[in-house]
Amino acid sequence: MFDSKYGMGFYPVPGKDDFLSHKIIKRWIELKKVVILFGADSTEHIVSCHSAQFILKEIDKKKYLVDAIYITRNQEWYYFDYDFSSLNQNEWEQTHQNDKISNILETLKKYDVVFPVFHGKYGEDGCIQGLLELLKVPYVGCKVLASGICMDKVYAKMIFEKANINQAKAVVVNAKNGYTYVDEELNHISTTIEGICKIVNEKLKYPVFVKPSNSGSSVGVSKAENDEELKNSIQEAAKYDKEILIEQGINGKEIECAVLGMDDVKASCVGQILSADEFYDYDSKYKNAESKTIIPADVSKEISEKIRKTAIKAFKAVKGSGLARVDFFVDKETDEIYLNEINTMPGFTNISMYPKLWENCGLTYSELLDRLIEQEL
Repeated sequence: MFDSKYGMGFYPVPGKDDFLSHKIIKRWIELKKVVILFGADSTEHIVSCHSAQFILKEIDKKKYLVDAIYITRNQEWYYFDYDFSSLNQNEWEQTHQNDKISNILETLKKYDVVFPVFHGKYGEDGCIQGLLELLKVPYVGCKVLASGICMDKVYAKMIFEKANINQAKAVVVNAKNGYTYVDEELNHISTTIEGICKIVNEKLKYPVFVKPSNSGSSVGVSKAENDEELKNSIQEAAKYDKEILIEQGINGKEIECAVLGMDDVKASCVGQILSADEFYDYDSKYKNAESKTIIPADVSKEISEKIRKTAIKAFKAVKGSGLARVDFFVDKETDEIYLNEINTMPGFTNISMYPKLWENCGLTYSELLDRLIEQEL
């Protein structure tokens, strides 16, 4: 019988003539076995924990036998006992040694579907997806290629450019062993940080936004209004990734659209972010209660439809599957639409835009989870 460590599937062993108990056991055996993976060594570790908490609360435990596996920042795997308050304790691993998983591969292979709720590196970037592909275990979300491309802002930008999708102008920099400018033909030209400032002044206009190429939740992202701020922003971004994207600032509304599906991809209505800070950085997203969302967004029907179509096009351009949140800017003066990025595993908290957009379309949080799991089966 399936060994579920903490799954909500424990039923009494039937007696010899206990027909009802036999029916319960039969139904228990037929339940699909789902495991939620979360945590991992990422700058978005805590965001992953918050998402998992709400998924475990809302997932239909009458339909699925649910387990959760927590991956620590040290990349150790543990069966999770649903006690999220315990994660605030610095000695969590020491107090849960009995729940540590010794054979990760065999553990994963016993599930019908894996739901990897990771945000950022080592989970949203194709790493865990590649492992699950090798094990031939179905999993929720984009596959290896789409996960890897969308996690890397520089290379995603190349794909979107090939698909003729409008984006902000940008300069690409590498900060490994000094500074290198990567030109439009991917030539790597050695320079100095002063040289980078000169190139940015030639190709872009202040303000600009400086981003680590591989990072999420706006971690390491900052705005620069002049050369001095640009230098500081580049040095900050380099703490998270040596490849850095410097983009032209856009005075625009921040618009997001949710996509869902495999071959027949659907787009939700569009929502708008009202950041409490100058731009929607990590603190604005998760710490500042003054940040708000508007659903539907304050844009015309024509712009909304164009965004929805572009979201599907961009998703298909990177060979996306399952789900994603596609982010845009709409210029406040010209209404020009710019694709910002695709998040292949968007946040799943009770205030996250992805589930809220589908809820506005009539799909409840629990029904959304059903759809994501069932389409992988």
